[in-house]
Amino acid sequence: MIDLSYGCLSILFVTAVLAGFVDSIAGGGGIITVPVLLALGFPPHLALGTNKLQASFGSLTSTLNYRRGKMLRFREIIPGIAFTALGACTGTITVQVISADVLTRIIPALLVMIFLYMLFNPNLGDTQTTHRMTPWLFYLVFGCLLGFYDGFFGPGTGSIWTIVFVLWLGFDLKQATAHTKALNFTSNIVSLAAFIVGGHVVVLAGVTMGLGQILGAYAGSHLVLKCGTRFVRIFFLCVVAITIAKLLWSTYL
Repeated sequence: MIDLSYGCLSILFVTAVLAGFVDSIAGGGGIITVPVLLALGFPPHLALGTNKLQASFGSLTSTLNYRRGKMLRFREIIPGIAFTALGACTGTITVQVISADVLTRIIPALLVMIFLYMLFNPNLGDTQTTHRMTPWLFYLVFGCLLGFYDGFFGPGTGSIWTIVFVLWLGFDLKQATAHTKALNFTSNIVSLAAFIVGGHVVVLAGVTMGLGQILGAYAGSHLVLKCGTRFVRIFFLCVVAITIAKLLWSTYL
């Protein structure tokens, strides 16, 4: 039996506020929410499904806030949404028949490379640069790959999206963060649909956390709109470092 008392729901709400704030700026909210859900007695499949429900609230709130702040034009990312949805659907189906063990060992190494690259390139993402790939090809390649990864495994997806937007489309960190949240929402909602079909979502817990996500995501995305890219960079590096530590601990220790 899962504890859905007022005390438990209060813990989940506060956790989601923090996760929504962090995730709206640099991704990585799942490394906060999933361990708390597991610690409160949610079986893994219910923890993952419920996490997708609450995360959808946060990523949608951030997306709409960035849209109001004119950091995001939906018309320009329609190909990204389509290919990310395709990738997420494929990944969510695949994870039900194939072990994610390989990814749990590869992704920490990839995130370490991203962290070091950002750390030793202090001006990366400060300003817009010319793109190195046409948008359609970019969204085809990375939409399918990262959509698949988010549906299949998930941790670090937002961080990877942010860095590829900077490197391949020449976005600054604020633009990259805004576009990342739109595509995070896409993969979240597609994965959520699959978990709902499988009956792996605790609705009361997910909605309670979703309300917390709305508060946290609004505050975080509003802060990004007000602050410069330096703030986003520092926050991004901190979140990636914590994500790496969490994945290494879970995988090897």
